[in-house]
Amino acid sequence: MGKRKEFMEGVKSGIPIGLGYVSVSFTFGLIAITYGLTWWQAVLISMTTVTSAGQFAGIDLMRQMGAYLEMLISQLVINVRYSFMSISLSQKTEKKFQGIYRWLLGFFVTDEIFAVASAKEEVSVAFFSGLAVVPYLGWTLGTLVGALIGNVLPHRLMSAFGVAIYGMFVAIVVPQMKQEKPVIFVAGLAAVLSCLFRYVPALFKASGLAVSICAVISAAIGATVFPKKQEE
Repeated sequence: MGKRKEFMEGVKSGIPIGLGYVSVSFTFGLIAITYGLTWWQAVLISMTTVTSAGQFAGIDLMRQMGAYLEMLISQLVINVRYSFMSISLSQKTEKKFQGIYRWLLGFFVTDEIFAVASAKEEVSVAFFSGLAVVPYLGWTLGTLVGALIGNVLPHRLMSAFGVAIYGMFVAIVVPQMKQEKPVIFVAGLAAVLSCLFRYVPALFKASGLAVSICAVISAAIGATVFPKKQEE
């Protein structure tokens, strides 16, 4: 298969991902404006990070004037999975996938791009490049449109859009809760721990660290109580 054909195959595979990213990044653009960022700052964040949960958590920390340490730890906890995805995917890349291409793979890897690329027996530079194009453009364009619209919408309406991020996370978690019962336990435990950090005066109040601590503790307890057997 020629490089051009592989590239176009990747583009076609990335179209559904890109269309899905538009709606999520549109919400990010709206919320970024609500939090006081300018449209170009919101777009710059999307262009240089490409991580939905990480971006939402990041701008929330900015809004609360969080410390750099909070930002570092929260982003590390949220985004460390991409490192493991990149390592896993690198085992299926062609020999030419070296040097700068490895850096690009790590930058463009998302949950959806990883899932599509992993289905290939061998991932070529041309295919992965095409696969990343539409999702990246969709993520950037959605942010731009959301940020520009956020500049003209009434303040009350913009405040209402602030709950959209919670709806997005609920939409991510609920299907998994239906399929796997242990997820209900982990999500419930995380919610309880989060409430403790929020309302118990003696506990540390920094939201960024609190979210990270709750996530790590809940995941660790969930993995211990409900160990998943490794398939042969």
